Amino acid sequence: MCGIAGIVDYRNNLGSLEQNLQAMLKSIHHRGPDADGIWIDEQSRVGLGHKRLSIIDLSEEGAQPMHSSNQRYVITYNGEVYNFKEIAKELSSEHSVTFRGHSDTEIILEAIANWGIDKAIAKFNGMFAFAIWDKQDKQLILARDRLGKKPLYYALINGSFVFASELKELKSIRALPLSINPGSVALYFSYGNIPGKHSIYKDVFKLEPGTLLKLNLNQPEDINYSISTYWSVAEKAAENIAHEFTGDLNSATDHLQDLLKDSIKHRMLSDVPLGAFLSGGIDSSLVTAIMQEVSDKPVQTFSIGFHEKKYNEAHFAKEIATHLGTNHTELYVTPEQAMQVIPKLPFLYDEPFSDSSQIPTYLVSEMARDQVTVVLSGDGGDELFCGYDRYTDTVALWNIINKVPDNLKHTVASLLKLFKPLNIGKLHTLTTLLEKCRSVDDVYRHIQTDQRAFQAVNNATSIPPISLTNSTFGHEISDPYNRLMLHDQRGYLVDDILVKVDRASMGVSLESRVPLLDYRLVEFAWSIPMSMKIHDGKEKYILRNLLSRYVPTEMFDRPKKGFAVPVGEWIKSPLRDWAENLLDRSKMNQQGILNTEYIHRIWEQHKSNQVDHRFFMWKVLMFQAWLEENELKH
Repeated sequence: MCGIAGIVDYRNNLGSLEQNLQAMLKSIHHRGPDADGIWIDEQSRVGLGHKRLSIIDLSEEGAQPMHSSNQRYVITYNGEVYNFKEIAKELSSEHSVTFRGHSDTEIILEAIANWGIDKAIAKFNGMFAFAIWDKQDKQLILARDRLGKKPLYYALINGSFVFASELKELKSIRALPLSINPGSVALYFSYGNIPGKHSIYKDVFKLEPGTLLKLNLNQPEDINYSISTYWSVAEKAAENIAHEFTGDLNSATDHLQDLLKDSIKHRMLSDVPLGAFLSGGIDSSLVTAIMQEVSDKPVQTFSIGFHEKKYNEAHFAKEIATHLGTNHTELYVTPEQAMQVIPKLPFLYDEPFSDSSQIPTYLVSEMARDQVTVVLSGDGGDELFCGYDRYTDTVALWNIINKVPDNLKHTVASLLKLFKPLNIGKLHTLTTLLEKCRSVDDVYRHIQTDQRAFQAVNNATSIPPISLTNSTFGHEISDPYNRLMLHDQRGYLVDDILVKVDRASMGVSLESRVPLLDYRLVEFAWSIPMSMKIHDGKEKYILRNLLSRYVPTEMFDRPKKGFAVPVGEWIKSPLRDWAENLLDRSKMNQQGILNTEYIHRIWEQHKSNQVDHRFFMWKVLMFQAWLEENELKH
């Protein structure tokens, strides 16, 4: 796990390549505190940088940027390719390749040198973001893993191309003009993150999961790049749904167990201490149970609790840890500890991000880092195995709406509005959905999008909403639950869950690995019939079945709570002064980005306990905190 940086500046607009790369790497010291390296080709005006967190091959043989044995390619790489040993054997057999060290970086590099990028990347099983410079063809290739576990930003501004693991690296280049993208502000207030390829800055983008970017410098006066997809979750979903698993529940569970055990074994390969996040939920309990099964010593496990009873699940985690025999550590979070984390969030996340579970995720990462350098987590289970209540709620709403003929939907909605005393809550939602939604996808987008975004952001009415699902899934995916899971695997999982865990863990130089998102397991999950995901009203049925082989059912058979945080209560009391300072009217008016009066109306309602606006207000506060940290023009 590391951080990468790179510059292609053939017009010499940005100044010294070395100084800029050094500044970029300094800004992400937390991602790689063990070592750093820079490689520069002054003639081509290309430079690569790397910050190293040593996990596999701690020697100098694993240092980066690294050259291929034929000296044609140079790589800077962040992540882990877990099947590198199998790939090494194949390279040795096919091409008689010998290796000077035992890092996965070297195997990746030699695979590309011998097979080419397309054949090589199809073999890589892991989480990664890397850049390869081809000296012969004068081509830069950027790549991101299939599910988007590792971040990679890029920009082509004024003829200079830059890329980085984090946005703060781009900000460290003083000659690179950055300004806020108003459309991204509206997106943030719609989703709580900045989704898809977009970033908070104009002309700065994320490389999307499963894609390659190729930039050619054969004609430097006309710099250009192209992006291609080498793996698509939508395509894999359609393929595997069409070839549905035909065995019974036990045989499906057996196969899932084999896949997950193999995934976990690969992710336990490390030259440094390793542990697991354990929340007490189904997913993390299952990962921990299998880790303990294949480990020859007690696994180190870590969990977070809250003194507020309705948010606390730490006692469940402790019970499961005791049953499995892990070496368990827990921390109960106080508002004071949260307050110590909050000032770090704008720096860690680089752009506005409002999933409040970022706080306990950072704290559990910080606690784990005292004992280990690598952790495994249970992220991905909800998106793969239909674990969210909102799926069932959305399908239920769509079934009601779909019974009303399209030509009568507006009429029915108008009649419902006549019942003004009842025009609240679910009835109000129903009238809106009748007017606006013509598919289950529309219903889900509407429910998951904060409709106050265009009231909260000044001049946002001129900015068209940007859909996360412009490319159609195709009619072959007809089951509504499958369509909703696909929305989340392309959107929420990538833009929220994986961002949250990556920035929080890397903020304390901790590598987090996600065995449920092994692409082989993702593809198999799409082949499992829906009856094995939802059964008798219980979600993640097949995961429950598998976990029951390790843990008594009564230890995990309870309603899903999630990693919720009591920020609604905190900002009204112990964090009130911090919130009020960020919401200062004169400050907000001077910034000119948000609708001050509208925001304050919402804030007053929340403070006075009229309406619970905790999610919206946290969104506002995280934006204001980010704005204060960055002080950029818009």
